[in-house]
Amino acid sequence: MPNTNEFKKLAKDLVSKMTIFERMEQLKYESPAIERLGVPAYNWWNECLHGVGRAGAATVFPQAIGMAASFNPQLMKRVATAISDEARAKYNQFRKFGSTEIYQGLTYWSPNINIFRDPRWGRGHETYGEDPYLTGRIGAAFIAGLQEGDDPKYRKLDATVKHYAVHSGPESIRHGFNVEPDKRDLWETYLSAFAYCIENVDPSAVMGAYNAIDGEPCCASPTMIGEVLRGKLNFKGYFVSDCGAVADIDKHHKKTENRAESAALALNSGCDLNCGSAYAALKAAYEEGLVSDEVITTACERLFEARFRLGMFDEECVYNKIPYSVVECKEHTDLNREMARESIVLCKNDGILPLKKSGKIAVIGPNADSLRALLGNYSGRPTKYTTPLRGIIDGCGNAEVMYSPGCHLYKLEPQVWDDLVLEKEAIVSAKEADVVIMVMGLTAELEGEQGDAYNSDYSGDRPDLDVLECQNKLFNTIAELGKPMIYVNVSGSAVNLCRQNEICNAVIQCFYPGAEGGNALADILFGEVSPSGRLPVTFYRSAEDLPAFDNYSMVGRTYKYFTGKPLYPFAYGLSYTTFDYTNASATRNGDGIDVTCTVSNTGDMRSDLVIPIFAKPVDRADGDPIVKLVNVNRITLDVGSKLTCTFGITADDMALYDENGDKCVRRGAYKILIGACSEEEACAVCDVELK
Repeated sequence: MPNTNEFKKLAKDLVSKMTIFERMEQLKYESPAIERLGVPAYNWWNECLHGVGRAGAATVFPQAIGMAASFNPQLMKRVATAISDEARAKYNQFRKFGSTEIYQGLTYWSPNINIFRDPRWGRGHETYGEDPYLTGRIGAAFIAGLQEGDDPKYRKLDATVKHYAVHSGPESIRHGFNVEPDKRDLWETYLSAFAYCIENVDPSAVMGAYNAIDGEPCCASPTMIGEVLRGKLNFKGYFVSDCGAVADIDKHHKKTENRAESAALALNSGCDLNCGSAYAALKAAYEEGLVSDEVITTACERLFEARFRLGMFDEECVYNKIPYSVVECKEHTDLNREMARESIVLCKNDGILPLKKSGKIAVIGPNADSLRALLGNYSGRPTKYTTPLRGIIDGCGNAEVMYSPGCHLYKLEPQVWDDLVLEKEAIVSAKEADVVIMVMGLTAELEGEQGDAYNSDYSGDRPDLDVLECQNKLFNTIAELGKPMIYVNVSGSAVNLCRQNEICNAVIQCFYPGAEGGNALADILFGEVSPSGRLPVTFYRSAEDLPAFDNYSMVGRTYKYFTGKPLYPFAYGLSYTTFDYTNASATRNGDGIDVTCTVSNTGDMRSDLVIPIFAKPVDRADGDPIVKLVNVNRITLDVGSKLTCTFGITADDMALYDENGDKCVRRGAYKILIGACSEEEACAVCDVELK
């Protein structure tokens, strides 16, 4: 762990040599140089949601939601370590130009640990899904991989957890929306992953959200920043606003009269760094007596402590030696393929998979040969990548592959002359084929951040969960031919796949799978590996099953509180082999539980197996979750082998939050669900009582 006191002293000494106006300038994300003190200009804004983003070539791993589908924190840490290597390599070269501009530094505004509470939210694919436990563990692994290098003195990168807090759409009203969450929901759902990550891996920074909570804009909230974040959660790092969020205080929230008042309110509340232009008004705020020397100085010292901790002022920092050759190196490409394999979820299979590498295969759909379908958002630019079509062609052995996109991604009417032949071409290919693989779904054009996605009518959100009309038309046309069909849905969120599940022989959910996505999909389709991914979100049958999108109550949302019947439940995912769970038992261990069971591979293929464990209270108290994820493990079993596993569930794993943000373990009888998904009837079940 870096010596915090040393960096505090260095920062304090350097900041003391600055004028008060120089200190103000350093609180802007575009921090200017102070040449007389040898301080180079520095832009704080960098992205690495699933690889170094927006900075040219990079290894583009699966989108965050896809990596969460691995349920594999250990693999996630390896991915983040690879990302941090590439980030340092790029910084080492960029800084030779004399300063680091946007997307060239060491302070990364990732990960997004908001809870994906509603599948209509366009930015949900940036998150780790709907469950706070999984989000906390995957998020902590990602942060550790970014920040923890092999140098005991310096931090490798700064990770920033965002968006604090209670942020999950609608995008169209995010700049002025006020959320008044139930206090139990606030702690149990919206703050839980933040609390876990801060307690366990010490993220360098927290980014504030655009919205307000109980009338206080998140980037200027004495309650959420001062009392909760720095007080109850004991956060020691620096706080950065989302871009333009401080300007929203007067412009949209109407909490202040002008920009100077907004800047003062944010800084006085604990927002150290401003992304946007609002802190240009700090000089006026200072001259009006709205902000003090002490507050400005404290924020500036926090920021320079971070820069010293990153070794920015030490030419001997060991990370300065990381070469540019690590960018998209073979090791990272292989790791990318491994993660992409684990991110793919098999949702239905009547035995058609794995496919034989012979015969004729028709690959149809607008996402089959789409680079955009690989990348999601906030991505880098891969110089080598494999789409689903190319992966299938490369991995199909002696099979003959035919291809047609069949339709536009989202437009029903033909756009150019060659669009007129697409559907007919798809029909011809399907008629000729022994099996049809339909690769359809969404891209970040259709779900994303306000201003980024094409669907301006919904600001990046989705109005419903249905398959797009043009794709549905093509699907029905091909289905009428009666050919064996495999449906590959590429999306960052849940889609209503009820008809696909009914008609198709197999259904695969392929979250935006990154540059190696096509190869990984082919590995699954042709049985090079057995699928092991699990859904980090519930796949509902319709948006009509959910409360209103702008209702932030968790009642009726996510597997923890949903009382309906989903198409595919949270943590669901099939394999090419079969597993048997026997001798399951649970015993109390203080306020925790020890769970033991024997797992056997009773099928005919070696496979990884993700084992989620849930606790379900027999007599649920009002407001408590129906069921709760409390542990995740991963094992590998050869054909015919078995393994007796013991899983420790701690008091913290079992704990719920009360309305004051305090953890408590509910006494009483529980059913422990092992090994399948969040639904009791699919699991091995044992009983335990916490007295």
